[in-house]
Amino acid sequence: MIRRLLVANRAEIARRIFRTCRDLGIETVAVFAGADAASPHVAEADHAVRLRGVRPADTYLDAGAIVSAALSAGADAVHPGYGFLSENAAFAKAVLDAGLTWIGPSPEAVTAMGSKIEAKVLMAQAGVPVLPSVIPESPEAGKLAFPVLVKASAGGGGRGMRVVRDPAGLDEAVAAARREALSAFGDGTVFVEPLLEDARHIEVQILADTHGTVWTLGERECSIQRRHQKVVEETPSPGVSPGMRETLLEAAARAAKAIGYVGAGTVEFLVKGDTVAFLEMNTRLQVEHPVTECVYGVDLVRLQLEVAEGARLPAEPPEPRGHAIEVRLYAEDPAHDWRPQNGTLHLFDVPGVDARFEVPGAGGRSGETGDGGPPAAYGLRLDSGVESGSEIGVHYDAMLAKVIACGPGRAAVARRLATALARARVHGLTTNRDLLVGVLRHEAFLAGDTHTGFLDRYGVAALAAPSAPPVPLSALAAALALAAANRAAAGVLGGLPSGWRNVSSQPQRTAFETPGGRVEIAYRLTRDGLAAEGFDEVTLVSSSPGEVVLDVAGVVSRFAVAAYDGAGHAGTGGSLYVDSPLGSVRLVPLPRLPEPVVSIAPGSLLAPMPGTVLRVEVTSGAAVTAGQPILTLEAMKMEHQISAPAAGVVSELNVTPGRQVEAGALLAVIEESR
Repeated sequence: MIRRLLVANRAEIARRIFRTCRDLGIETVAVFAGADAASPHVAEADHAVRLRGVRPADTYLDAGAIVSAALSAGADAVHPGYGFLSENAAFAKAVLDAGLTWIGPSPEAVTAMGSKIEAKVLMAQAGVPVLPSVIPESPEAGKLAFPVLVKASAGGGGRGMRVVRDPAGLDEAVAAARREALSAFGDGTVFVEPLLEDARHIEVQILADTHGTVWTLGERECSIQRRHQKVVEETPSPGVSPGMRETLLEAAARAAKAIGYVGAGTVEFLVKGDTVAFLEMNTRLQVEHPVTECVYGVDLVRLQLEVAEGARLPAEPPEPRGHAIEVRLYAEDPAHDWRPQNGTLHLFDVPGVDARFEVPGAGGRSGETGDGGPPAAYGLRLDSGVESGSEIGVHYDAMLAKVIACGPGRAAVARRLATALARARVHGLTTNRDLLVGVLRHEAFLAGDTHTGFLDRYGVAALAAPSAPPVPLSALAAALALAAANRAAAGVLGGLPSGWRNVSSQPQRTAFETPGGRVEIAYRLTRDGLAAEGFDEVTLVSSSPGEVVLDVAGVVSRFAVAAYDGAGHAGTGGSLYVDSPLGSVRLVPLPRLPEPVVSIAPGSLLAPMPGTVLRVEVTSGAAVTAGQPILTLEAMKMEHQISAPAAGVVSELNVTPGRQVEAGALLAVIEESR
């Protein structure tokens, strides 16, 4: 029996595993890099061991240090989570060699599937359909039909993956994919395969014990992806027929049996029409495992632990009931090419959450499913690696949380999830929330017309654009909240309306910077109530620094207003967040008298975020063309290319490879050709 478990991971997945351990009475050990010292996963563990490394992300790739941490903390088992070393056979062997229990498949099974190249060969031998693949250096690479996909042989999550539509771009794509894969997984091996466009990305959850029982727990659809990273996942797939489902489950079971698999894993396929092609097998728990838990009513982490202890699975898995959808909430800015965001997460609140890191209870729920029974689970689940006040750094990917809804029908589940996201209060960082809501409410998604080209077909910008932006009313509410804050701070004469004058000929004016540009609110608070320019049908019901209630043509709405970083009493600077049933808006109060603006030389290339300079492609004085790569930054486990805005000469170059830079740092200056 496992007594004390070390989780060789961080953030959300560590917290997820700890939750199950608490239920089972198993003590927990966290490991952490210095940058994660204040992370919630560290606080929730019974014991914690700091790992030391040159870069925070690299510390979680140090197998020797993690095994030593387990031994020093008195752990008798190790769970790898997902990512980092979760599919590293050498790590699994090191854990076993140290006399510890490994929560996962054998090192031999990890080796067999850890290389996607070798896995395809093995699966073809087992009768599982596969796509052909080649090594970039092989003679066959010159015979490829484009477009193709360059993929990392190790790991997953979209890392080390590039679409190439023209042979001229293959070498560069291969080099970039190798660097990214090496950084994320410690293995830079890549391969190339045909790109099957607009297919469905379908995966099958498997679970096997040491007694020969193999469960297939249905399929998950993960087709909606951006930059090859899954964004929305669900089960069951709306596009898989009973016959196709049987084909997929049988292929997954063959794959597991072919390598003597033990534990939880996932077999992934591309499906287009009648074509089924094996993609890869992930020898670990997946990010999207909660949707399977909700529909099957199981705890996959608990089953992993019990299988590792030698337990025998029942002959057949539970029957699936209902539907579940998961979305991944990322800190990224749609206004700047979806760059990852870092900083303080001031507030993180998703309304209506029924469970955290576990299946919501279904007792007493009404509703019917296709098989006539109640759903296995009903409600809203939140799995997050962060809390209000968390600091989001530049060392890891930008996922804040997974939000999962489950219930008796797909449309109702999508509605529940979209509404929860729309009403979530996420302050301090820009996120992909609007994109997720747009997808969940899109008619094509609701019709089940999903595929890997979904976001390209319907446009990320269009999907992320609110149908009715609430900026004007939110700005009015913010101006009134600031006025209430100023009155509250005034003390003497604080009961007078803000901007009070003996002669009320001029309105009070408050300006804000918004995602759509500058907005100015002009209003007066008179004996007859609110008089605001452009808001003829709006009356003020009540106002305080934290809440404003407005009546708009007879419809009363509440606006919650939160101020950070100095916004509020002074009325300028900092940020304001306004949340209402109409949506969420971030506003920056503008000063009445603008501060002098620091002059930035034309052609200046500024760092879009904190990061590390990976490569510098030019030298000072070099002539460059418009769009030519100047340098590459690495931040949040992704590469970000900085290119020349126009043809010219590099008149200034301030960085070298390996240098850490802050957001806004001057990297280089391109003097434009005349």
